Amino acid sequence: MSGNYAIIVGSGFDAFADTSEVHNVTTRFGEPSAPIRSVVFVGGKVLVLPRHGDSHELPPHVVNYRANLEALRKLGADAVIALNTVGVLSGIRQPGEIAVPDQIIDYTWGRAHTIHDEPQPGFAHVEFTEPFTASLRAEILAAAAAASVDCRDGGVYAATQGPRLETAAEIDRLERDGADFVGMTGMPEAILAAELGLRYACLSLVVNKAAGRGDKPIHDDVESSTLAARTLALQVLRQFFGSR
Repeated sequence: MSGNYAIIVGSGFDAFADTSEVHNVTTRFGEPSAPIRSVVFVGGKVLVLPRHGDSHELPPHVVNYRANLEALRKLGADAVIALNTVGVLSGIRQPGEIAVPDQIIDYTWGRAHTIHDEPQPGFAHVEFTEPFTASLRAEILAAAAAASVDCRDGGVYAATQGPRLETAAEIDRLERDGADFVGMTGMPEAILAAELGLRYACLSLVVNKAAGRGDKPIHDDVESSTLAARTLALQVLRQFFGSR
């Protein structure tokens, strides 16, 4: 395993490690969600950025994804592990479990979806057949296996606009489209990482059954499942960075 890694922390993570160096970074796209921390984790250092801000004040459609990824790149990251919470549509996972999706469908709108926002000679049409970097996905899955953590290999992530949750009819539509998971932050994060030349993969925390699929209110499901999923994700990350 090689490279300079960053973790984008999603919902469900209030703190990540004991000691850190704070980096205040300005980018051509503005300010990232929060100062980026160079965190001591399992004996090494990793860049950590809370996607929704230090006080979790930024809803998913307001996050400056371009600034976040550009700031990590400026600090030397070349690979990003994105933690995010998702609901599950199909039976491939249960709340409290984790997964590493391999495909994504984008239902978001009005977000800055590219770094190419002005005329630029030689701009690239980025290959996006596989939206998540296969080598990084393999590293995460290998860490899960080594840590004896049940982690789903694959699945289709549906990225919705938020911040509201979906209707039951919308979830039915997403399943007809082939989605397994639903979240609000996978896009444009994945494509921006690709445009910036960053390896990128999601480690998804399944915290609820999607609308119309569970036997309890969604927020009750999230509250009861987040800790279990977060614990598994941290086990995977400790193994991942402990083997560097």
